[in-house]
Amino acid sequence: MTIAGSIILIMLGAILTWAVEFDLAGLDINVVGVILMLGGVAGLLFGIYRISMTRRAVAPIDEPVHRHEVYEEPEARRTTVYEERSRRYDEPPL
Repeated sequence: MTIAGSIILIMLGAILTWAVEFDLAGLDINVVGVILMLGGVAGLLFGIYRISMTRRAVAPIDEPVHRHEVYEEPEARRTTVYEERSRRYDEPPL
């Protein structure tokens, strides 16, 4: 249950407890409102506890790891350059 859902349950329970004035046979609306408020408070406390535990769960940062990397020069490669001779417009395509 999220914190917003808990607050909504508390508000709904308060409305049913103090603002609604009708009776149903076999059901007390005031008791339902109190139960909803208690459930909302329990959910709110659990949500706050869960948020505080996730923020606390960050591991401490140790000293940075120093890696020694060896850089080797790549071998020289031979490159071959091909030059095209200029073509005339009346020659067929290659």
